[in-house]
Amino acid sequence: MTRISLAAFAAAFSALIASAAPAAGERLVASLSNHRVMITSNFVGEELVLFGGIEQDAASRPRRAGYDIIVTVTGPRQTMMTFRKERILGLWVNADSRVLENAPAYLAVLSNRPLDAITNTETLRRLQLGLDNIPLLQRASINIADAASDDPFRLAFIKIKTEQGLYREASNGVTFLAPALFRASIPLPAEVPVGTYEVDVRLFVDGAQIARTPAPFEVYKSGFEQVVTAAAREHGVLYGLATAMMAIATGWFASIVFRRD
Repeated sequence: MTRISLAAFAAAFSALIASAAPAAGERLVASLSNHRVMITSNFVGEELVLFGGIEQDAASRPRRAGYDIIVTVTGPRQTMMTFRKERILGLWVNADSRVLENAPAYLAVLSNRPLDAITNTETLRRLQLGLDNIPLLQRASINIADAASDDPFRLAFIKIKTEQGLYREASNGVTFLAPALFRASIPLPAEVPVGTYEVDVRLFVDGAQIARTPAPFEVYKSGFEQVVTAAAREHGVLYGLATAMMAIATGWFASIVFRRD
């Protein structure tokens, strides 16, 4: 009886492992046209191209509904402040403010069709996909929490970033070149901040995520701009003194040149 019980237990355990194994055999492969973007004095922006493919193995099943892709590009994190102005006695003054902790300096959400058509709202919220679901932690006094999607400070912050070209959500940002081959364009404006950018590519089928792969890139400064940035960051006091001395010298030189005798 003991041997039979052990054999039955082993068979049940093997069946449990087999049922827990992922049914999908797809695997994502993605690569960027440029993994390092250099900012120089004449930089006016750049557009990166993400190419991706869906590899299938013998375990893959035919997908009647086809594939969906969501690409999220997240820039370096920064602490930023937003203000709300009010008109008091004919003057516009700052009436209230919020500090956003570790907010993405750049955020792009690209997909082949609208997000709510790819999966349900709960999944989008759980996976933090889309501008409406990205966490934006606000600090008011000593409390830090994620604000509601209709919070006026959150909405104003996203609107300003969108107008600057630093935040965007495009439901036609991903194009399928073939049933298992796709591309996406990542626009980088001239004001794009330097740092490491995370590119998160997700594959969906019938509303469920079945694969995911990263494709990071870096934005950096070169030449004289990099020297100035490094000096300001690593030698703040000396940089401030040098800047002040240059301003004084420039003012003195201008007074000599344009002096009227």
